[in-house]
Amino acid sequence: PEAEAERAISLFPRYPHPAVMMLDVPFLPFCALLGGLGLACMAFVSAWCQYWRGGFSWDGSAQTFNWHPVLMVAGLVVLYGAAALVYRLPQTWRGPKLPWKVLHGSLALAAFVLAVLGLVAVFRFHNARGTPNMYSLHSWLGLVTVLLFSCQVGAFPRGAPRPQHPAFPRPHVPFPQWVAGFGAFLLPWAPAWLRALYKPVHVFFGSTILLLSVASCVSGINEKLFFSLKNGTTEYKHLPPEAVFANTLGLLIVLFGVLVLGSLARPSWKRPDADSPDSRQVPALLEG
Repeated sequence: PEAEAERAISLFPRYPHPAVMMLDVPFLPFCALLGGLGLACMAFVSAWCQYWRGGFSWDGSAQTFNWHPVLMVAGLVVLYGAAALVYRLPQTWRGPKLPWKVLHGSLALAAFVLAVLGLVAVFRFHNARGTPNMYSLHSWLGLVTVLLFSCQVGAFPRGAPRPQHPAFPRPHVPFPQWVAGFGAFLLPWAPAWLRALYKPVHVFFGSTILLLSVASCVSGINEKLFFSLKNGTTEYKHLPPEAVFANTLGLLIVLFGVLVLGSLARPSWKRPDADSPDSRQVPALLEG
């Protein structure tokens, strides 16, 4: 049986195919590509709202609405994607973790603040014009995304191993996403079992929120073009320059989201476990 097992294992190559190895690019050049792509998303959405939609204001007019796509793309796509990629940087694998935790939390908090301001802009615009709120699929997707971000359920699953202590109540209590992450990963006195238990939930909902953010932005671009390109303008179905430009923006956002999610799923770019030699602290090495 052992010989048969070894023969079966030998049928599969131990090393990846050369075509796969060609795609194994270093993370830092890939990160630079993502940074340029994020800046391109910001430049496109800003140019669209400035050149074709009349610029920006905060008086309840149509220019107030223009803050909505800019802030949402900046917050829930670009900054949120950057926050997700912090722990893929090789510099985070050694040395103190606290500065990187602060950076991750700060980027996530900035993304949430921009998202809230984006919601304020669209509600202000709708209320000033008497337009109903929350009736479209785009608005539902966007609200679910922001609610997941602000109130991600970090409840302890039933039956999970945990110490019985009066300081920790029974499971299934919703935690705000940012506050739960702050308490579990930033506070030095958070127990290790809590971090280990909450980390998979945090990672799963983080990727889900990014996916929903991309879907919300793309559906919002499509909805805005349908509403705007009519009544005296070239209709959307005839693909005027604004439609081409905004559709390109949507493709850039999708590409950014796909590349971020792909980099998060790549095993070779994940931070080593705590007991891995690559994750040993630099001061500990210097003590010897």
